[in-house]
Amino acid sequence: MELYFLGTGSGVPSKERNVSSLVLRMLEERGTTWVFDCGEGTQQQILNTNIRPRRIEVIFITHLHGDHIYGLPGLLSSRSFQGGETPVTVYGPRGLKEYIEISLRLSGTHLRYPLYVEEVEEGILFEDEQFVVEAIKLEHGLDSYGYILKEKDKLGELQPNKLKELGVSPGPIYQTIKSQEQTRLEDGRIIARSDVIGPPKKGRKVVILGDTRYLPALKDPLHKADVLVHEGTFSGEDKELAYDYFHSTVKQAAHLAKEAQVGELILNHLSSRYQGESIKQLEEEARTIFPNTTIAYDFYQHAIERN
Repeated sequence: MELYFLGTGSGVPSKERNVSSLVLRMLEERGTTWVFDCGEGTQQQILNTNIRPRRIEVIFITHLHGDHIYGLPGLLSSRSFQGGETPVTVYGPRGLKEYIEISLRLSGTHLRYPLYVEEVEEGILFEDEQFVVEAIKLEHGLDSYGYILKEKDKLGELQPNKLKELGVSPGPIYQTIKSQEQTRLEDGRIIARSDVIGPPKKGRKVVILGDTRYLPALKDPLHKADVLVHEGTFSGEDKELAYDYFHSTVKQAAHLAKEAQVGELILNHLSSRYQGESIKQLEEEARTIFPNTTIAYDFYQHAIERN
């Protein structure tokens, strides 16, 4: 799993930062890519990477402000011309379906793949054998959501030494034993998988929030996340301004990360008022509260390791 930040600025594009878009690449886990927000210029940013739009499986939209959705119709359209044939599901707040349908209809766009749009509320969005994805409500003046991705624990490694002690020689039978709870051997003995397998591999938890005021109550749903991506639109001294505009400061995000006991905090969605050395100052502000903090920049890549 790897986070790939395509746009890390707020409001309007700048020379240094495009507007919001983030990709979660899960090529080893699923062979696919998930996208979070799709601001204007997202597909232009993609051209500077090795990201393949045909691998996009799901798109999550946090809210309907233009700097988070103006690139979506173009990306959906271009995917048809870039070999994309597999279905895409887009999740986001109420109104998203109308926006997509009108944009595609008025532009005469015909997609060559199935497109599904799901308008979300708080709660579980979907669950499969690998992941559970949950939406949580934020506070941003209009409906804004964060997304909690929980990877399910994986089976531990088969322990060959234990099998050898039981007189089971290496071979295809090892895979059979790992694939089912009980296996009957040719001699009639029954091997329980739980007796010959190591501890489970703990799944990862990733939280990607949309624009929001500081919400201390989020510490419970965010608890023990491996990675938290949180907006840091303003510096700590501008907390009144952040509140008025339904945003957070870098210090507030750091406090939340500390209270939630997350592993890492990545800040994005920076105001264009901060450039050069002031970015480093913002990072230091946050690190005085939560040391394991990084401010993302466009094309920043961040691997999410297993603990």
